[in-house]
Amino acid sequence: MSEIVLITIGMFLLLFVGLAWGLDICFLFGAIAVLFTIFLWGPHALGAITATIFDWSTMYSMVCIPLFVFMAFVLAGAGIGDALYGTMHRWMGRLRGGLGIGTVGICTIFAAMSGGAMTACATMGIVALPAMLKRGYDKTIAMGGIMAGAALGALIPPSIIMVIYALFAEESIGALFIGGIIPGLILSVMFMTYIAIRCALNPSLGPALPPGDAGSWREKIVSLKSVILPILLVVAILGSIFLGIATPTEAASVGALGAIISAAINRRLNWQIIKDACIRTFLIYATVTWIVFGASVFSMVYQALGATDLIAQIITGLEVNRWVILVIMQITWFLLGFVIVNVAILMLTLPVYLPIITALGFNPLWFGLLFVINMEMALLTPPFGFTLFYMRAVVPEEISMLDIYRSITPFVILQGVGLVIVMLFPQIILWLPSLMIRPSG
Repeated sequence: MSEIVLITIGMFLLLFVGLAWGLDICFLFGAIAVLFTIFLWGPHALGAITATIFDWSTMYSMVCIPLFVFMAFVLAGAGIGDALYGTMHRWMGRLRGGLGIGTVGICTIFAAMSGGAMTACATMGIVALPAMLKRGYDKTIAMGGIMAGAALGALIPPSIIMVIYALFAEESIGALFIGGIIPGLILSVMFMTYIAIRCALNPSLGPALPPGDAGSWREKIVSLKSVILPILLVVAILGSIFLGIATPTEAASVGALGAIISAAINRRLNWQIIKDACIRTFLIYATVTWIVFGASVFSMVYQALGATDLIAQIITGLEVNRWVILVIMQITWFLLGFVIVNVAILMLTLPVYLPIITALGFNPLWFGLLFVINMEMALLTPPFGFTLFYMRAVVPEEISMLDIYRSITPFVILQGVGLVIVMLFPQIILWLPSLMIRPSG
């Protein structure tokens, strides 16, 4: 037992020292795994590492990740974000805080079309942020709403981190997708409500547009056509999964084709959009897969040591309430979210946590969505929250990084409240998946 503890401490100590030195996390994971494999079992054992990587690289369900990413880039290139913002501007502009509320709504739609936070944050940072600042919106309300709304891409399906969790935990990808719908919408409404209340109490934070600036009723009605295609695309993807018509990978293919059709209908389809979408998809998917490969072999090594079984036995043997253990897990995820990317956190903790959760009688599907909400918070927390960097790249020079940090604080708190709500009421997550029709074959 003492040897297992010492080796585990050594592996994680090397990991955090490497992260502190700024080493690339995917190669750091792999290097530590190779080093300890040779040290513990000899060079002949390296075949286990290649076998692990091969298993992950040949998983059919992984194909849906690049398809969803491609879909997001095609839609962004086709000007869907601009069109959605134009609609929101006309319908919500006359309300106090209406542009901020509407921007969260657009980010929610983007989340259901992209599987991540980058597209929504970058698009709304370029389109919505300058418009709100020009009209006198408080910069923290404007930036915070965009980043919080964009982070919903981790929770509202299709979500890349959900796919990886499902594959690792051997859960249904479709069930995780459907289970994330209601929590995602709840958080979206919470963000909108917060902006509405703040702006109602202090109108200077989000002034209403002057009469006439939002356009005529005819212009408002005509602008609704920009909402039709995104909604149809989302319904086609999630509806086909929910009704058992298609698997998530098949639905992702429908989404990719639908994005191309949408771009054609908007008269924005050209070779450059397809080329850019393919290149950017390749870069993102390559990054994700390298992190998965590195973290999976790292995880394989410390599982082979018996460390995960040992930790699980120790924790389940403690005479404490199972909810205390669950809360501790949530806290560790939240803290790790400050310093490590979500895929790495998943690979590091799930081999230890999942057996414990199963032994304690918790639902693994529900537990997976708790993890995803935590990772949504990780997208907003400094110093490594990805949305913070996306926002920094598009804000005016006079806005500092400290301003960006301040803007996300109330929204992280709201996410924490949302996490507590779904912990206390698991059916918020589990109800819709229980109604799903599973695909045959």
